[in-house]
Amino acid sequence: MVSMGYFLATETFGPHELVRQAKKAEQAGFRRLWISDHFHPWIREQGHSPFVWSVIGALSEATDLPITTAVTCPLIRTHPAVIAQAAATAGVQCRGGFTLGVGTGEAINEHITGDRWPPPPVRIDMLTEAIEIIRALHEGKEVTHRGEHFTVENARVFTRPDEPVPINVAAFGPRAARIAGRFGDGFCTVVPNADLVREYREAGGTGPAQGGTKVCWADTEEEGVRTAHRLWPTELLPGTLPSILPRPRDFEMAAGVVSEDMVREKFTCGPDPARHLEQVRQYVDAGFDEIYVQQMGEEQDKFFDAWAEHVLPHVPVD
Repeated sequence: MVSMGYFLATETFGPHELVRQAKKAEQAGFRRLWISDHFHPWIREQGHSPFVWSVIGALSEATDLPITTAVTCPLIRTHPAVIAQAAATAGVQCRGGFTLGVGTGEAINEHITGDRWPPPPVRIDMLTEAIEIIRALHEGKEVTHRGEHFTVENARVFTRPDEPVPINVAAFGPRAARIAGRFGDGFCTVVPNADLVREYREAGGTGPAQGGTKVCWADTEEEGVRTAHRLWPTELLPGTLPSILPRPRDFEMAAGVVSEDMVREKFTCGPDPARHLEQVRQYVDAGFDEIYVQQMGEEQDKFFDAWAEHVLPHVPVD
């Protein structure tokens, strides 16, 4: 049994539309929300990138669905002590229904302050130290911390939910999945990889395994492919490129190698409910507990109507 959620894309929609989509998701039968946390969109065509904490505040008044950031990078752009305060406030606003999803980030969002963009092993070490700081502040302690990467002096978070905010850790490889099992209250990724779920569980992870995916419901497959190719070619960039390119226009140049045929192979596009359901089943079969789906493009209402009638009723949900 899985719980189905909707993945709000701050890269492609402004704050008012994101709140509207959250309401539609709840009406359609989705049980929870993911929301991305970026400073920039991946490419300029996407067109948006509102401040996620403001949007979460609005969402908390518009819907009762639990919310998880997917994901916040508490390393460079925003100090972990500030993230601790923001997450605690979100926990209060969401009446305990907020989870802080964290990861090691991408240069496109984190380099903006002019600080050095560290290599992956350093960022992983920074992440574990950041989690330690956030947890201490969420316990109500006055924290003074002088670590390898961060300094905190006489900090205390006064507005907090009754229970500390859960922290989920993003993972795309086995080392990160094991770190999620050791340090996280849950694990999240965007690939239906059963091996990552296994690594997380074997490392001691007992919380939810969250998986995110994208689709493009459209009147025809070709229309959906064109929309997905226009807005999300960056999903098909190889290797470490997504974590090291610094500007949206750099992603646009790199995405020139991505063809519509590649998009057609990667994403479920078009109006066939069976194909959309099969994409969900990949995550079910891989052992995920929560699955978050994002509709690419402007046809949000068509997506919610179609999924409410033809897809969600056939998912083995809780």
